[in-house]
Amino acid sequence: MSQKYERKHKEDKPVVAICYDFDKTLSPDDMQAQGYIQDVDYDVQKFWEESNKLAKENDMDTNLAYMYKMVEEAEGNFILNKEELAKYGSKVNLFPGVKEWFGRIKEYGRQKHVIIEHYIISSGLKEMIEGTEMAKNHEFEKIYASSFFFNNRGVAKWPAQAINYTNKTQFLFRIEKGILDVNDTGVNEYFKPEDIRVPFRNIIYIGDSDTDIPCMKLVNTNGGHSIGVFDPDEKCKDKVYSMMRANRIKYFAPADYRENSQLDTLVKSIIDKTVTYETLEKYYEENKREMEDYLTIDPHRL
Repeated sequence: MSQKYERKHKEDKPVVAICYDFDKTLSPDDMQAQGYIQDVDYDVQKFWEESNKLAKENDMDTNLAYMYKMVEEAEGNFILNKEELAKYGSKVNLFPGVKEWFGRIKEYGRQKHVIIEHYIISSGLKEMIEGTEMAKNHEFEKIYASSFFFNNRGVAKWPAQAINYTNKTQFLFRIEKGILDVNDTGVNEYFKPEDIRVPFRNIIYIGDSDTDIPCMKLVNTNGGHSIGVFDPDEKCKDKVYSMMRANRIKYFAPADYRENSQLDTLVKSIIDKTVTYETLEKYYEENKREMEDYLTIDPHRL
């Protein structure tokens, strides 16, 4: 008997999906480097060097390598379970305004009669992200991130999901069609353009680096909006300049999520544009249906 999955369907109002990387997009540093690595008595740089070396020597995905190393180094230090990982997630530093951002942008969308949905697409750890205040407040529609398989004693034993820069793109197609469960093969089904729940033109992708490029390129190519962010304290724009030069992003801004910041104004402007565009698209669809109905009665009329 085939499994039935809950799916989202096209709404009466336009839906804008805002997708975020996490590390160095919402937080100034890698989540693992904000307590976990230090608690297993490692220097942060040494941990990543050894993790990357493990990947290189074994033709291994770098995300699988860091997850293996996390499990290995936890042994003898503490039990690596969901509660422990969520505790580390609750302590991650966030860029200015992040905690208030998601609810405030949703409210702006409501005022404009647009549904705003926030999605995380990250190579970081789902269990840590679930420990953040925003996740506990159910600000995210869905969190797509690397995650562990936990045994019957609740201990992390094996990767359940490893998300790298290329397979991140699959989740954009899931969001587009409203088929959010990672095991739902319905994402491969054909949808008429008018039945697409979140057209790519209504997707905003916010990221910080090369690992976001496949998603940024996919969104840009299909009429959406890719935004590169940079640390407002460091003010180094080399990465965003490089991404813009290669047509990976349309815009860039400091990772400052406070009201009236450059990023805030930019995202609200995209929402405003969506309102106008979707009004025109609705006229087009109505006119097209009327024409098709007319030809159904007599295909030779025109």
